[in-house]
Amino acid sequence: MPLWPVYTGTNEPHDGITELPPPPPWRAFDGGPVLRAPDAAADASAVSPDRMHRAETYQATEQTVQLVNAALYLRRPLLVTGPPGTGKSSLVYAVARELGLGPVLRWNVTSRSTLHDGLYQYDPLSRLYAARRQAARSDRDDRGPADGTADGSGIEHHLRLGPLGTALLPYARPRALLIDEIDKSDLDLPNDLLNVLEEGQYEIPELVRSARLAPDGVAEVLADGTDERVPVAHGRVRCRAFPFVVLTSNGEREFPPAFLRRCVALHLRQPDDRHLAEIVRAHLGEPDAYARTLIDRFLSRAGAGDLATDQLLNAIYLARSADLDTGSLDRLAEQLMPYLGQAAQPDVF
Repeated sequence: MPLWPVYTGTNEPHDGITELPPPPPWRAFDGGPVLRAPDAAADASAVSPDRMHRAETYQATEQTVQLVNAALYLRRPLLVTGPPGTGKSSLVYAVARELGLGPVLRWNVTSRSTLHDGLYQYDPLSRLYAARRQAARSDRDDRGPADGTADGSGIEHHLRLGPLGTALLPYARPRALLIDEIDKSDLDLPNDLLNVLEEGQYEIPELVRSARLAPDGVAEVLADGTDERVPVAHGRVRCRAFPFVVLTSNGEREFPPAFLRRCVALHLRQPDDRHLAEIVRAHLGEPDAYARTLIDRFLSRAGAGDLATDQLLNAIYLARSADLDTGSLDRLAEQLMPYLGQAAQPDVF
């Protein structure tokens, strides 16, 4: 019988991803040649202390566990919305750690981001300089490779797959991809993502045109987050195991219905007192009396504006570490928990 839930939210690593049932017929992919996912420590940026700590201490709700598993079973992206500081981006690191999905691929979206940025980057100028160097050597030595494969002037030497392009490589098990703050994107990006995420494949036109120069039409290109090269046949990439894709949004815009229809939607709310106590316990140990006072103050203030859980954790950490009297701690906590988007007011300690 298939395993449910595959993702348990317990933060205990296991190999349950291998027990996923086959995908729905309309979400089955057959890309190849099959690649082995890189080791979790292969990308230094994905294993920074902050991200590792958040992955190890993430406190998932029952709703989060259910909808993460729905996205894994259905091979659909997970659209995570909610106020800032509710753990939207931390979720993908927790899932990747528990299920052994390797380094998290991260695409930080801005208003200038395009689909091309997520798929791959190609630097034609560096290739032009390499070709000129090759031509100069050929003139001097009356020899030199004609296809640029030996001296770095071939297209594949000046092209690197982006986070989305890497996630869609034909890995044997899913990669984890975070598309962060998709609501900041240009209006066209969500629609542009539709076809790629629906089809699980894309083309690299520069490699399609140059494929005839390679004996087997295979180019070795750099993947995101690593210096290792992966094969791309005839300029076309098609996934095998659909990646676990998390798109986060702070709710700054609405998305097209066609985009929403293809995602599993998860809305994270501000945690209640029980959940906050669990978060504090996971990060800093058992909450003491003053920490519970700060939790109550945080909850009372959260009803009047946006606060992030990080602000509460910072206040509790300093309360435990700084040698201050209660009055000074109260004023410091007030400074550390301003409403988001509101500048802190000066105070005297």
